[in-house]
Amino acid sequence: MEKSTLRKDIRNLKKQFTRDQLITMSHPVIDRLLCHPKLVQANTIFLYYSLPDEVYTHDIIDELAQKGKKILLPKVIGDNEMEIRLYQGKKSMCEGDFHIMEPEGPVFTDYASIDIAVVPGMGFDTEGNRLGRGKGYYDRFLGKVPCVYKIGICFDFQKVDHVPTEPTDIRMDEVI
Repeated sequence: MEKSTLRKDIRNLKKQFTRDQLITMSHPVIDRLLCHPKLVQANTIFLYYSLPDEVYTHDIIDELAQKGKKILLPKVIGDNEMEIRLYQGKKSMCEGDFHIMEPEGPVFTDYASIDIAVVPGMGFDTEGNRLGRGKGYYDRFLGKVPCVYKIGICFDFQKVDHVPTEPTDIRMDEVI
């Protein structure tokens, strides 16, 4: 199956649920993530500020920040580039490209200090292959931090038998 077809199929599956249902379905995923030893031990965490159809991360971001963790979020800065910014609370967020809430905090470039990356996806397979939204933002960024432990998070219905891959696709170390 081609990536575009798989994206379309998963997008249609997502449409079967309301935003509130997806938030409720996010709780067990986030609970597993919060207990993950790599996350517990991490000081600097790359996360994402969820879109309405993704595993809901808004609360975990604040929870981890309150525990003293340094939270990093992506900000789209061009057609094919994103930069990483330090999260400084909900008041520092504003709507960016694609109607995504993005941080206005300082640019973060000390990639070697990132302990873990928590990454969304349209779909994941058992090998850790990730199907993104098709722009390649995360793959380009993750290519710059090859030693970072990468956890993909998704709803169970987004786990598929096989995600088609290309040489530029970055595999997750684990999928929750």
